[in-house]
Amino acid sequence: MTTASNVCEFENTPKTRFYRRSLEILIRARLPFLIGGAYALHNYSGIFRDTKDLDVFIKPADCEKTLEVFTRAGFETTVAFEHWLAKSTWNGHLIDIIFNSGNAISEVDDIWFERAVDGNLFGIAVKFAPPEEIIWSKAFVMERERYDGADVNHILLARGNKIDWKRLIDRFDSNWRLLLSHLILFGFVYPSERRLIPEWVMSELLSRLQEDSGVEVHGRLCLGTLLSREQYRLDVDRMGFADPRLPPRGKMTSEQVKKWDEGRSADGCKQPMD
Repeated sequence: MTTASNVCEFENTPKTRFYRRSLEILIRARLPFLIGGAYALHNYSGIFRDTKDLDVFIKPADCEKTLEVFTRAGFETTVAFEHWLAKSTWNGHLIDIIFNSGNAISEVDDIWFERAVDGNLFGIAVKFAPPEEIIWSKAFVMERERYDGADVNHILLARGNKIDWKRLIDRFDSNWRLLLSHLILFGFVYPSERRLIPEWVMSELLSRLQEDSGVEVHGRLCLGTLLSREQYRLDVDRMGFADPRLPPRGKMTSEQVKKWDEGRSADGCKQPMD
């Protein structure tokens, strides 16, 4: 992991030239997009992590046209997982085209664009995904091989006093316990910076926790599959727990869940964990 001063070292590589060309293609095609991932993390926290790809966020309705313009430009394109992820590649370099999350909770909607933050990437004027939406989507990533809690903490550390906390709470909706758990973790990691989390936010969520503690839940439900597709699979496969990714609570089909859990793309190829 590097600091902001080191980012320029990556700006003239074949990879970043591919990224710049891709961004220019999207702009010329007038396709709305947002920058997320490592580059958004750097924009908000000053921390840079050189990764294998560039994350571009779009609305689901724009996926087909986005792939078309990249295909016409000579790039290879594929829909890796129909419920959330497509890809554009050139000469071994990769752009992830993201329109939802792996658990189908954090769909890219109009609010992402209304609250986007203006910035610059590789000399191109772009918009970055809002910090609230980045926190919302990253909060659910708790695989054995990838845990985004540190990213959440670093964004809170850098932007805590600018976060739209009401909107962030609303984004988590019925999953507010997950947000509370991240805020408690932030207070553990940064005890001297706890003031960055407004008192009313903690009071609101802790009040909900107290009120909710005696509420009986009917039926066996494991929300763990929203956090890890691998580590809680046995709970729904063998232990009789309902999977919240499926209706009526979730929006994924059984086939989408199966492909995502097995790490297979829509064309049947095995995919690495993102």
